[in-house]
Amino acid sequence: MRVTKKLLPTPALVAAVVTTAALALTGCAPQSAAPGADGTADAGPAEITVGVITSETGPLAGYGKQYLDGFRAGLDYATDGTNEVDGTTITVEYRDDAGDPDTAVGAAKELIGAGVNILAGSASSGVAAAMAEQAGQNKVLFISGPAAADALTGINGYTFRSGRQSAQDVATAGTFLGDLEGKTVTVFAQNNAFGQGNEAAVKAILGAKGATVNSVLVAEDVTEFTPFAQQVLAGTPDLVFVAWAGATSGAMWQAMSQQGVLDAVPVVTGLGDAATFGAYGEASEKISFLNYYFPGAPDNDVNTAMIDAVEAAGGTPDLFTPDGFNAAIMLVHAIGEGKGDVDAMVAALEGFEFDGPKGTLTVRASDHALIQDMYQVKLVAEGGSFVPELVDTVPADEVAPAEQ
Repeated sequence: MRVTKKLLPTPALVAAVVTTAALALTGCAPQSAAPGADGTADAGPAEITVGVITSETGPLAGYGKQYLDGFRAGLDYATDGTNEVDGTTITVEYRDDAGDPDTAVGAAKELIGAGVNILAGSASSGVAAAMAEQAGQNKVLFISGPAAADALTGINGYTFRSGRQSAQDVATAGTFLGDLEGKTVTVFAQNNAFGQGNEAAVKAILGAKGATVNSVLVAEDVTEFTPFAQQVLAGTPDLVFVAWAGATSGAMWQAMSQQGVLDAVPVVTGLGDAATFGAYGEASEKISFLNYYFPGAPDNDVNTAMIDAVEAAGGTPDLFTPDGFNAAIMLVHAIGEGKGDVDAMVAALEGFEFDGPKGTLTVRASDHALIQDMYQVKLVAEGGSFVPELVDTVPADEVAPAEQ
């Protein structure tokens, strides 16, 4: 397996209440390692089953496909095409959660009842929360994927993540200003759980670095955004952080552009998957984007290998493809070191440092956050559309989430 391990202190496993998560299941029920040729217990079981539960249908099916494309490529990469590690064959059982927590929990219970003790995968934070709860209750290893909710980090001693979390997004937004001391950041968002969550994160993360944070929150049923764009300008912020989703995005960005907000102050938002690149209209080249991943951002052999493998299989690498690839590397390492024993696999992942598509990633031992680089990106016109272009790579330690 082409990964490296960095040994770090391993504190006691953290127990916590459930809120959000995505699933990563690896292996069969806890079992003793089979004796090795010399009579010792070094050899693992002949076969381990991993349960991958994610959205193959439903509103997040596109994210689920990206994850699955990456996972299959990563499993092939990490096992040199054998689907084996140290003599143990890895079998994968795939389940569609359709974005529904109850469906995911039903699939998880079925797999756990059949002896599976490694789970991975969901794109939905709501599903991931339910899966993390199952992992904690049943003492199985769970590797969350695209679900970004911060509450997943440190939620219990059995839950890990193979992607980024919201705190890393917000911290990356702050890097567009550099020193935040004395600066004013305005959060422009919808007045719903998504917008309020982003408002709270900006206050907690950028506020802690010295920024004054205020907000302009807009009701979800609003369709005329000119007054709100004017309100943003009236606050004379040093940076505007936009958290927006849904059908009104185009009209909102048009108002921001027409009212001169994009010319007067830096405006930062998250760049999603390729399907969203054309959503910003005339505002596209005036927005600064924080970004988790796009295929042209990293430049390393692992990223090239992932892209080549996904394209050869007929897929297209996208925002969440690395989450699946990382999950496969992590579970292969855990199985190789832990021989199917859950506590041993957890210990193997704590402090694990490996080379993924985004470069060097580290599983923080204390709370299982995945420490990784993030990106500053812009959209540029090309062939009648827009494509992302890397502006800067933000080092992992500059955007690491607060320790839980």
